[in-house]
Amino acid sequence: MTKGIDKYSIDSTDYTIGQDNVQKWGFDVHNVVFVTSAGLTILFIIAVLLLDPLTAKSALDGVKNSIINNFDSLFILAGNFFVLFCLFMVVSPFGKIRLGGEDAKAEHSYLSWLAMLFAAGMGIGLMFWSVAEPAAYYTDWFGTPLNVAANTPEAARMALGATMYHWGLHPWAIYAVVALSLAFFTYNKGLPLSIRSVFYPILGDRTWGWAGHVIDILAVLATLFGLATSLGFGAQQAASGIGHIFGIESGVGLQITVIAVVTLLAGISVYRGIDGGVKLVSNINMIVAFILLVFVIVVSFSIVSVSIPETLISYAENIIPLSNPFNRPDEGWMHGWTVFYWAWWMSWSPFVGMFIARVSRGRTVREFIIAVLMIPTIITIVWMGTFGGVGIDQLINEVGALGQQGFNDATMAMFQMFDALPFSKIISLIAVCLVLVFFISSSDSGSLVIDSITAGGKVDAPVPQRMFWAFIEGAVAIALLWVGGSNAIGALQAAAISTALPFVFVLIIMCISLVLGMRTEPRALKK
Repeated sequence: MTKGIDKYSIDSTDYTIGQDNVQKWGFDVHNVVFVTSAGLTILFIIAVLLLDPLTAKSALDGVKNSIINNFDSLFILAGNFFVLFCLFMVVSPFGKIRLGGEDAKAEHSYLSWLAMLFAAGMGIGLMFWSVAEPAAYYTDWFGTPLNVAANTPEAARMALGATMYHWGLHPWAIYAVVALSLAFFTYNKGLPLSIRSVFYPILGDRTWGWAGHVIDILAVLATLFGLATSLGFGAQQAASGIGHIFGIESGVGLQITVIAVVTLLAGISVYRGIDGGVKLVSNINMIVAFILLVFVIVVSFSIVSVSIPETLISYAENIIPLSNPFNRPDEGWMHGWTVFYWAWWMSWSPFVGMFIARVSRGRTVREFIIAVLMIPTIITIVWMGTFGGVGIDQLINEVGALGQQGFNDATMAMFQMFDALPFSKIISLIAVCLVLVFFISSSDSGSLVIDSITAGGKVDAPVPQRMFWAFIEGAVAIALLWVGGSNAIGALQAAAISTALPFVFVLIIMCISLVLGMRTEPRALKK
């Protein structure tokens, strides 16, 4: 029987989690979503590996450039909208709603909760870009933000502020929208933990038909390729670090080996589940990252004591002009950096959002939004201000390998910066280990999320199923690195941007559906 879609019908759907699933060969999957998503992904991998790499790369670049040129304003305006929407949720009566109901209790400690959401949401990217991105902006590696003159004091300030713009409130607002929507409809309304569930107030029981299938398939593909982008960056940086420390060739062969080994380790973590795998790995991440951060702050305190406040001030001063997509004097920079980042975050949002939703039961909406937006942003200001500030100072004063050779390799920037610090080999080795651990946490978190979507919203799918997605993610990352060769960044960017375009519309409609759903919580809103 088809239910109506009046404001209370969401509480009366007769759909049960996994009712359309097929159990076969040790799998328990939603047949349409699983087969279509896996089939399309495997076809992509085969096509990429069979095609000439230059032909495949040219095709990916063509798609990427077309999307950037035609939809740049859409991505940036959508990012602005999500920040404002989250702020509205904090100050509105909806902020009083508790995820899971009025009596729900948090399942994880506050510290573990923050560690898991931060490690899943930003880990590999922060390691890769924390020195490389500010250095690139300062030296005009690929344009400068707002066309500031390169290699000047103004460029140094702008580099830190623009880097923070890409890693601050905007990405976490995108994640928060997806995470809050999934947590609300799963824990408060009893719907499957799947992207399609968020659209029940709009679609009614059509959510469980082809409209919902398409939404979930888009979410799986966006997650897979967004995650593969991050894994590709992580593999490049880990290989460069290994090559730097041990003096071996850090080319595509070593990068692929890194992905293969870490994917195997991620599979083991996936097998152990959230408490025995993801939670443990995330906590290790945070401890090691904190030790590395404190070390760099201590040995470079005179620099960092200036660069961290400067990062915050520059971020606050430039967030509005950098958020304007119209009549920009730096359109090339905006296309190459901001549009890519916003697409990347949107393609990652099903993965990070669903993972955050899985570990956020018992939090109020207001507590949830404030924590998800503000805590990671504050941590990132300190992180970027530290690593980016030290890197720029070395460039200005021509200190160490980075300062003397100049910025010319994004994968090597962090390790070149470490060369000028005490115990450089040791901290470089720690950094490589940290990249690998972040790699594992992102991969196993993503596998659990994709598996839930393709299992009809189930969170306890069979082990072989979870392992399957872990290895598929690694295979996509390998395919993209194979296409890109020695310059794989363009191929990785193309993957994220291509899958993010259809999903930006899904995210915008998601906000509307969330408000409609929350209006059905009269008891919470009257308190």
